Amino acid sequence: MDSFALWPGGPVMEVSPAAEPVTTDSVLIANFPSLSGVTRCADFGCGSGLIGLILAERSAKINVDMVELDPAAAELARRNVELNGLSGRLRVLNRDLRSLREIEVGKYQLIVSNPPYYPVSSGTSPEKERQNARQERTCSLTELAGTASRLLGDGGRLAAVYPAERIAEAMRVFSEYGLEPKRLRLVQARLDLPPSVALLELRRGGRPGLRVEPVLVLKNPDGTDAGEVKRIYHLS
Repeated sequence: MDSFALWPGGPVMEVSPAAEPVTTDSVLIANFPSLSGVTRCADFGCGSGLIGLILAERSAKINVDMVELDPAAAELARRNVELNGLSGRLRVLNRDLRSLREIEVGKYQLIVSNPPYYPVSSGTSPEKERQNARQERTCSLTELAGTASRLLGDGGRLAAVYPAERIAEAMRVFSEYGLEPKRLRLVQARLDLPPSVALLELRRGGRPGLRVEPVLVLKNPDGTDAGEVKRIYHLS
C-alpha cells in the first residue's frame, strides 16, 4: 500500500491500485464551495477519502459523513481518516447513498460529490469497482439529485463536478428536485482547449439566478501549472 502527502505538510493518504485514483476533479470540487458557517457536511461517493480530508483541512469546524458503497474503498477511507487523526470529525459510512434517510444522518448544510458521471457503457474501465466509480451504475444523476434534495436542509448546498457536455442536463435535473443552480465554473486544461468539466453549486430552495465565474485554466502555455492551481495544491 503506497502513501503520499496531498501537499507538503498536508494530509497523508494511502492509495490502492484497485481503487479509483486521486483525481484533479476531486481536488477542485473539494476547494470549490465556501465553508463559512458549515459544520454538517457529507461527501457522496468518497472513494479513498480525498475530499473529506481536504474539507477537514480547510475548516477546523467541519464534520463530514463520507459515504462510500464499495467496502474496500470505504475501509481505505477509514484508514486515511485514522492516519490523519480525524476520527472525531470524519465518519465513513459504507452505505448506498440512495438508502440514507434523514432520521439516520440528519440534515446537511453542504454535500460535496465527485459522482459517477458517465452514462452506463461509456467511459469504461476494465475493473468493475472503477466502472462503478465512473459510470452511473449505482447512482444516476437523478438519484443523486433526489438524495441530496432529501438530506439537505433549507438553503443547504450541493457542490458537484460533471463533464462540461452534461452540464445543461445536470442543471435541469437538479432544478426538478428543488436544487437551484447558483454558481458555475468551467475548467479547461489549457487556453486553447475547450472546457472539459464544470464545477456546479446548487442551493436547495434557492431563488433563480446563476453566477458564471471565470474559467479555471489548469496549465500555462508553457505547460507549467497556472497560479490558481498552485494555490489549490499548496505549491506556492
